[in-house]
Amino acid sequence: MDITKNAEKAPVLKTLPSRLLGQTAALVGRVAGDALADAGSHRYAFAVLATLDAFGPLSQAELCRRTDLDRSDMNGTVNALEAEGSVTRRPDPADRRQNIVALTEAGRTRFDDLERRLSAAQDKALAPLSGDERALLVQFLQRLHDHLSPG
Repeated sequence: MDITKNAEKAPVLKTLPSRLLGQTAALVGRVAGDALADAGSHRYAFAVLATLDAFGPLSQAELCRRTDLDRSDMNGTVNALEAEGSVTRRPDPADRRQNIVALTEAGRTRFDDLERRLSAAQDKALAPLSGDERALLVQFLQRLHDHLSPG
């Protein structure tokens, strides 16, 4: 899937930022997804664990807002994380209609392992870039994301 070196591609296809971003995102996503899959995990699980690690126990509704996952994906992800012992889910004492999800010690260990694996995957995917170039790439991507995000 070499879109910039392949002479058989229309020149405009090799220079359109939207095409380059989309295809590069898919390729980098595959590298990251493979790293998580090798550990028996998924990007949704990583997002939930990272959010609980950063903010502490949260309702499932708040986890949806902070991870941009929809309710059905969140429920399945929390079910899987609960089954492996990475999180606990209990009714919210302030609102029994909601569940509070909390990270367990096993979940913190799991998150640390997944974070190391993703770091190695990022290094693999971004190997052609220097540290300064990586920092610039992140800044540019954050700026574009913030510009295009609805909220």
